[in-house]
Order: sequence, then structure tokens, then C-alpha cells
Amino acid sequence: MEQFSNQNIDRNRDYNRDCNGEQPYERFLACGAQSLTNAELVGIILRTGTKGVTAVELGRRVLEIHDPEGGSLSALPRLTMKELRALPGIGEVKAVKLLCLSEIARRIVREKIRRQPRLDKPDLIAEYYMESMRHLETEQTVLLHFDSKMALLGEDVLTTGTVNGALISPREIYIQALRRGAVRIVLLHNHPSGDPAPSREDIESTRLIKRAGELLGIGLTDHIIIGDLCYCSLKEMGILSDETTEF
Repeated sequence: MEQFSNQNIDRNRDYNRDCNGEQPYERFLACGAQSLTNAELVGIILRTGTKGVTAVELGRRVLEIHDPEGGSLSALPRLTMKELRALPGIGEVKAVKLLCLSEIARRIVREKIRRQPRLDKPDLIAEYYMESMRHLETEQTVLLHFDSKMALLGEDVLTTGTVNGALISPREIYIQALRRGAVRIVLLHNHPSGDPAPSREDIESTRLIKRAGELLGIGLTDHIIIGDLCYCSLKEMGILSDETTEF
């Protein structure tokens, strides 16, 4: 019994020594991906560093491009090819790997939400589009088309504007909605500032679009504004409150 106990202690010592080692690849094999820091995870993807810089240090520098203080993985999707290539040690191949990694993460989130029976709630819609819109540096407006049961028929990117705002044309919205055979529509746009609170322009244009849709028999179900890991639903705020546009 004592021998068995000592063997367990020895195994625990080996495990702790491996998990506290400085080689992330070996620590991954011994302890799993959860034992690695953000920089180490990126470093493993990069495989190699550059002169005088380890792969882990290079990974840390990548994460600090948009997050100098924290080195958060949430900054990774905001990186561009130009920004990555400007970092010593990051060539085209490494930049492509990192950008593909970000795209994989976005698609995992979207596929998970897409398996829901319907995108029929503001939080589901916001979560589905969050990763693809919250990192954009300019405003983008997306129009979602639904049938009478709130099954998604398709989507259209209407505008890509400046950081000061994207113009939304009711005429263009309903041309696209009629083309898709939509009964209901949902508007989305992002605020590059990260604050999803609607501006006066957002509210006034939403009311105008809603009135135009009523004449055509197409309900504006919601207008959702995407911020940084948060959203604002004008429906939930009561700005779109009549019973014909309820979820």
C-alpha cells in the first residue's frame, strides 16, 4: 500500500514538473491545451520564431498588436494581413495561418448557433453575427430576410460605411426583401466604437424603415446593433413595439 502511494506521488511530481516546464509543445502533450497561455497557443501555431525571439514571444507580440496590456485572444480576429506582415518574424505563411485560425473560430460559433431551429430571438441573432461584425473598423449594415415563421431565407450586406455611420436606404432594403420573398426582416449594423447604444439617427431611420415596410406588408421585426461582445435590440427597447412585429 505504501509502495502504491509513493508511485502516485512520483507520478504527480512528474505531471507537475511537465506542466510547469517551459516547452509549450511538450506541456500540451503532457497536460492538454488548457495548460497553455494565450501566447503559447499562438506560438505553437506559428511553430518558429525569428532571430532572438522565440515562437511564444512572437505569439505574445501578435496578440499585443491590438491589446498591448492584456494580450487577449479576442484581439486576434481584428488583425489584418498588413498588420501581421509588418511584425518582424511574421511572413505570409504565418499570417495566413493566423487569419485562417480566426476564421475557423468565427465559423465554429456561427455553425453552433445555425443549428438552432430558428434565429427567432434577438440574442440568438446577435450571437450568430457577433464575431463577424464586432471587430469591423467601419459600420456595416446587414439585412436578414425571414418567412412568416421566422425561418431565415437569406442575408444581404447593404452598406459598408465609415466610422461615422452607414446610410440605410429604405428603398434598397425593400427591393432586396421583395426579391427574397421575405415576410419579415431584421436589420443589423455594428458600432466600431464598441458601444451598441443607438444614436438618434439609428432610431429615426428605424422608424422610417418600419413605416415603409407596413405599406408593403413586410414587418421590420428588429434592428440590432452589434458592439464589442454586447448588443442592443431596438425591439427590446420598445422602439418597435407593435404586435405585428413580435418574435
